[in-house]
Amino acid sequence: MEAFWISLAVIFAAELGDKSQLMAMTFATRFRPLPVLAGITIATTVVHLFSVALGGLVGDLLPTSAIAVIAGLAFLGFAVWTLRGDELSEEESSKASRVTRSALIAVTIAFFLSELGDKTMLATITLATQNGWFGTWIGSTVGMVAADALAIMVGRMLGKHLPEKIIRYGAAAMFTLFGIVLIAEGLMQ
Repeated sequence: MEAFWISLAVIFAAELGDKSQLMAMTFATRFRPLPVLAGITIATTVVHLFSVALGGLVGDLLPTSAIAVIAGLAFLGFAVWTLRGDELSEEESSKASRVTRSALIAVTIAFFLSELGDKTMLATITLATQNGWFGTWIGSTVGMVAADALAIMVGRMLGKHLPEKIIRYGAAAMFTLFGIVLIAEGLMQ
């Protein structure tokens, strides 16, 4: 359960203001929320299963203290990445609005491709090096889907009047806190 809750909180924070969250809002303006959320869930489940498998492999190969320090540094990097922010390019935004086939298929493919190498995928790999794979997988998936569901709801209600700067700073602060704690734990071992 600990891996579940940690992963849920970290990935939820990582997804705030992320490019894929912006994609969720864009798709939600074109399609009904349920197929958008279902597509996000399918893509996230597959990408995060791969991520925890990779993280588990790395976790078995490196000593625990080294993993903690590397993970802490990675989270500090995620904090900087979050502060920098993500935006949809003209091409990505245009693709999201042009899709006319099945919303479920379009969203699933778009999210799968956008998550490969994204900070939420890298954060999931990092979390899986120190926590159980199953809890990390389910927690990271639920955290990402919850953040994107929030984006869909808020985006549909408020349009573009989201406090993006506050969301970005809050997520960066959480990454920084997790990074410092992990580094401290790694150096104390």
